[in-house]
Amino acid sequence: MTGNREVITGSDFKRMVSGAYSEFLLEYEEINALKGAGHMPGTHILRTMGAAVMPLSHTKDDSIGGLARRIATAAVFGARGSAGVVLAQMFRGLGKGLSGKYNATSSEFGKAFQYGILYAQRAVPEQPEQPIITVAKAVAKGAYHAVRANLPISEILQAAIEAGKQALTQIGQEDAGARIMFTFLTGCLKGLDGNFVSPTISLSLGLEAGQPGLPDPRQDLVRPYCVRFTVCNTRVDVPEFERHLREYSSFALVERHEKGIEVHLHTDHVGKVVEQAIGWGPIKNLHITNMSEVHVLNAHGALMRVALLAVAENKVQARELQEAGVHIIVSGGESNCPSVGELVNAAHSDLASSYVMLSWSRDFRLAFRQAKRLLGSRVELVLCQDKMQQAKAIKAFDPEKDAEENSCAMRQAAGAAED
Repeated sequence: MTGNREVITGSDFKRMVSGAYSEFLLEYEEINALKGAGHMPGTHILRTMGAAVMPLSHTKDDSIGGLARRIATAAVFGARGSAGVVLAQMFRGLGKGLSGKYNATSSEFGKAFQYGILYAQRAVPEQPEQPIITVAKAVAKGAYHAVRANLPISEILQAAIEAGKQALTQIGQEDAGARIMFTFLTGCLKGLDGNFVSPTISLSLGLEAGQPGLPDPRQDLVRPYCVRFTVCNTRVDVPEFERHLREYSSFALVERHEKGIEVHLHTDHVGKVVEQAIGWGPIKNLHITNMSEVHVLNAHGALMRVALLAVAENKVQARELQEAGVHIIVSGGESNCPSVGELVNAAHSDLASSYVMLSWSRDFRLAFRQAKRLLGSRVELVLCQDKMQQAKAIKAFDPEKDAEENSCAMRQAAGAAED
């Protein structure tokens, strides 16, 4: 063991994540051209990273544990496509490993990184093992030996990269998933050294319009906190109050209730929302839920027993789905997968007590499974291979049955895969 006493700060971590985003900006088109990881994996991974870096542009938290948690929350909620879900789980593992730390030693960060790899592996249950997981395991092993030797974090990352390269040589083919893993590690290493240049995000995380054609990270801003509270004031101007809240939320519902109003909204600025509300009257029954973590989704005056939710890639398909009996439509397609957050937000509409979520593409599957993991038993999945299978599944839907009964009958009718 060496006498390494390196400390990794929150600022170091910011640079690493910024470096990874910058590297994906340079590589995402080449990743799109590779096989593996579904349709347009480079674009989906870039948009997932865009969601992950957005909280860094305004947070005042300097702790590495706090920053890692914010990034993980945004990445999990903003994850798109199979590749995005895997990367988000890596951030989630990193966040767990760094939880409660203001700074981290190289050894602590290296162990947290290994934890992240483990979370990423768990996100892909299918067999045979995919190249991204084969490389991830090799990367974790390389990082493990470097951590044991108490090397600086830059050498830990370099050892992980070299171990991954050896694994890729054994696989014998270039793969989008494997390239994503290398791009992420390379970007983190460049970011740590401050050796990266990005057209969209600067070292200080000042966001600009970017180059034409590049995904704008501001379009992938997520609002992962569900906030519910009561304001005890019968004189509140409900429309005016709702207008103020919408500035900080993607969804805001304000309703009269007994001696005041009940508020339900989704935001990324819990503090600002509460500060706004305090000026309107005494606050009671404040509940804050991080929707990117497993939580209980309580029905709030649901109008239906069970509802169908599906993805439409254009207005024509949306109209066809509505005419077939689908209640909630989420926009997206194979080249523009819906995010986990969009699926979760749709099920937070309080339309129904439970939901059956329909997928017609393999590219949606990990995001759908992640949404069910977050929402729990009130959501059931029917994972179809294509739109024809999905159409058969929709015909088998019975509003008199619960979500679990419907999902079983619909999968059987369509010949769809089990969850």
